Amino acid sequence: MKKILLVTGGQRSGKSGYAQQLALSLSGHPVYLATSRIWDEEHRRRIERHQQDRGKEWENVEEEKFLSRHSFENKVVVIDCVTLWSTNFFFDNEADVEKSLAELKEEFIRLTSQTATFIFVTNEIGLGGTSPNEIQRKFTDLVGWLNQFIAQQADEVICMISGIPVKIK
Repeated sequence: MKKILLVTGGQRSGKSGYAQQLALSLSGHPVYLATSRIWDEEHRRRIERHQQDRGKEWENVEEEKFLSRHSFENKVVVIDCVTLWSTNFFFDNEADVEKSLAELKEEFIRLTSQTATFIFVTNEIGLGGTSPNEIQRKFTDLVGWLNQFIAQQADEVICMISGIPVKIK
C-alpha cells in the first residue's frame, strides 16, 4: 500500500526521532534515506553519530538529490530531510527558486509513484521573522512552497512541538 506522511516542525522539535519510531512501528527493517551533503568535518561527525544511533535494523541510503533512482517498493522509508534535499537543488541551481521547486516536485512525484510508505521529515523554517538576507528569503519561500506541495499530497501531516506530535491532517 502506498502512503505519504509529512512530519514537520522547528529545529530540535523531535521530528526525526518521531519519524524513526513511526517507521520502526510499521516495519522491522525500514529505510533511512539521508539527503544531506557533507559540508565540513563537524557535519561529517554529526552524520556518523546519527548513523550509529540507528540500529542494525535500518537500511541506510544516502542520496543528495535524485531519490527516485532507488527502488523502495513495499518498504517503509524515512526521508530526512526535505530541507536539506531542497538545499542541494537550491545551491546547484544558483538560488533559482522556480527551477528548484519544479525539479523537486518532479522528483517527489517520481519517488512517490512507488508502492511504499514514505515518511518525509521537514522544517518549518518560515515560523520566524522575515530575514533581511535575500538568499535566505528565497530559500524560505522554496521550502515553504515545497512543504505545502508535500502536505497536499500527504495522507497524514504531523507537526512536532517540543517533542509532542500534533496531528494536522
